[in-house]
Amino acid sequence: MTQLWKIAFLIMVGLSSSLAQINSDQRVIVITTDGLRWQEVFKGMDLSLAQNKLYHRGDSLAIFNHFWDNDEWVRRKKLMPFFWGELVQKGQIHGNRTLGNLVDVANPYWFSYPGYSELLTGQVDTAINSNEYRPNPNTNFFEYLNQLPAFKNRVAAFGAWDAFDRILNEKRAGFPVINGYDVYPDLHSDPQMKLISNMLSQSYRVFGDVESQDVFIHFQAMQYLKTKKPKALYISYGETDEFAHEGAYQHYLQAVHHFDAWIKEIWDWVESNPEYKGKTTLLITTDHGRGDIQKDQWKSHGKKVQDSHEIWFAMIGAKVDPMGEVKQSAQIYQKDLIQLLANKLKIPFKSQRIE
Repeated sequence: MTQLWKIAFLIMVGLSSSLAQINSDQRVIVITTDGLRWQEVFKGMDLSLAQNKLYHRGDSLAIFNHFWDNDEWVRRKKLMPFFWGELVQKGQIHGNRTLGNLVDVANPYWFSYPGYSELLTGQVDTAINSNEYRPNPNTNFFEYLNQLPAFKNRVAAFGAWDAFDRILNEKRAGFPVINGYDVYPDLHSDPQMKLISNMLSQSYRVFGDVESQDVFIHFQAMQYLKTKKPKALYISYGETDEFAHEGAYQHYLQAVHHFDAWIKEIWDWVESNPEYKGKTTLLITTDHGRGDIQKDQWKSHGKKVQDSHEIWFAMIGAKVDPMGEVKQSAQIYQKDLIQLLANKLKIPFKSQRIE
């Protein structure tokens, strides 16, 4: 055997060995909510924003009754009871910058398409500099999973924002990406899914034609999870960003609270189902941060807005050490998160650019 053939043989053996280590029973769920600040995750309701009449829409009492406490630890648990109850005990939460635990986006733009692309492909492509960017030329983690025998045709994505069919490049990736006001007739054989789809199509379009309300995406994703039993699922909520852009802090906080409750619902179902219990890893994060030092900038983000590169993430489930709130000084980037997940599952993912 020539030296060249020996090298090729060793590469093939190594790849076969890597793929053989992939447990065919393992499952993964990645969940994002758009533009949720680390400040609310770790500190709860922001007093200065809650007291500002411009942001609480004339009902500051309701905000305080639901979410305020002088104790920061109590306050954040009021806002996100699952995060600071069960998840912090069984999983890990990263990004409390007051403790020096830093999580940041690596892309230079600090808004949604570049952020989701960085997260889902595990790399930064500086050519992706617009939310209207064309279908992503970079392969993503879920696309890679869909090519593996253990995951083939058991992959799906749901997103409130209608850009995800471009971000995940649905046509090339080969798995369903149900986003915005998409209608998928193939799913309508399930009466429950058809009902949700009909309600979605006839609902008032609060955020225009490009983004649906989170409740429809959540119920679609949950029904799909229960009936189709995907091995890899991505869910993206959007109201935390939409209400922040509107400057509606009360609605923003309610969206955070709902997000936390929906993660609990997903986790409770995973833990109650023998096909998923002990086999499923959840990664939970966001695409970008928001302004904070200049409080009137909390509504916005982008490279001209201080702090909006600052994010957070959490993990729970199979192969996740119960570290709780991670208090060690560290620097992690958004591009590292999907690779961290892949490494835990022993999946050798690396994004490729396909023009």
